[in-house]
Amino acid sequence: MNIDGKPYRTIWLGADGVSAEIIDQTKLPFALEILSLRTLQDAAHAIASMQVRGAPLIGATAAYGVALAMRDDASSVGLARACEVLVATRPTAINLRWALDEMRKVLEPLAPEARTAAAFARAAEICDEDVETCRKIGEHGVGLIEAHAERKRGETVNILTHCNAGWLATVDWGTALAPIYMAFDKGNSVHVWVDETRPRNQGASLTAFELGAHGVPHTIVADNTGGHLMQAGLVDLCIVGTDRTTANGDVANKIGTYLKALAAKDNGVQFFVALPHSTIDWTLDDGRKIPIEQRDASEVTHMTGQLPDGSVATVAITPPGSPAANYAFDVTPARLVTGFITERGVTVASREGLSLLYS
Repeated sequence: MNIDGKPYRTIWLGADGVSAEIIDQTKLPFALEILSLRTLQDAAHAIASMQVRGAPLIGATAAYGVALAMRDDASSVGLARACEVLVATRPTAINLRWALDEMRKVLEPLAPEARTAAAFARAAEICDEDVETCRKIGEHGVGLIEAHAERKRGETVNILTHCNAGWLATVDWGTALAPIYMAFDKGNSVHVWVDETRPRNQGASLTAFELGAHGVPHTIVADNTGGHLMQAGLVDLCIVGTDRTTANGDVANKIGTYLKALAAKDNGVQFFVALPHSTIDWTLDDGRKIPIEQRDASEVTHMTGQLPDGSVATVAITPPGSPAANYAFDVTPARLVTGFITERGVTVASREGLSLLYS
């Protein structure tokens, strides 16, 4: 995707051939900074600190983390240690474990001296595969938006999204935003309601940044506004992403997604979840079994913004001493999901629907 006319991915092989470069998403939207990851610890820190975030991008970064680890210790012990360090960084996003399994599958049969080159090659493949997967999600999802445009006789289609499931959450294109980008590029009139998505404000900072860079009309709203917009008939459909989807169709996504799904159900608004195959956890059949990450309370008690002089500062917004809880995700039951948009097509949110596509 483009920033000021320049194409970017969110992660790529450095010019030196032995490092990975990322966009530091903790600096957006006020600064575009590129970081070089040179060690396993660099990659693990980038994931844990959310310099990279979004399930597919976490997986891609973990793959490069294994490759970086192989430069220092390509033994079987080194491979096992790298996977152990990386899998502990974010417990909810299943793409992380999927990517590590992919790396192990390729590397374990090889002699140590062959592992580094093979690891960098597989990490690059995982990135390329994610781009193609997201492109296909966009192609399958754009028809849903165009159907609304046809029913509205060309009037603007209003789409509500939560958190960031655009190209910043993947290697390129995105999941939930890919159909929106494609609809916009094809000349459809679209408008996106962007939930601010506290804590961390990934909607207000990242989704709005993306959409603005691409020229897509959008409006940032407070998280609690979605229900009102749906009651007022100002939302045609919701599209969100997911960090883990169980075999029966339950969806774990950024905290607050469940509330949007409830409001959509009550108001007869379609609620779609866009996901790649790597986000499906076939080992779980109940979303209540998904581990929900609890992050540092400071993400709730503090906010970062730009001051009038252009400097960026983090300030406290709660009384000193007041405790805060920071649940990063919630689970939306399959019964509240209209359907899944995947790289293989659109299907109902159920075990049968997923099995039809991935059997």
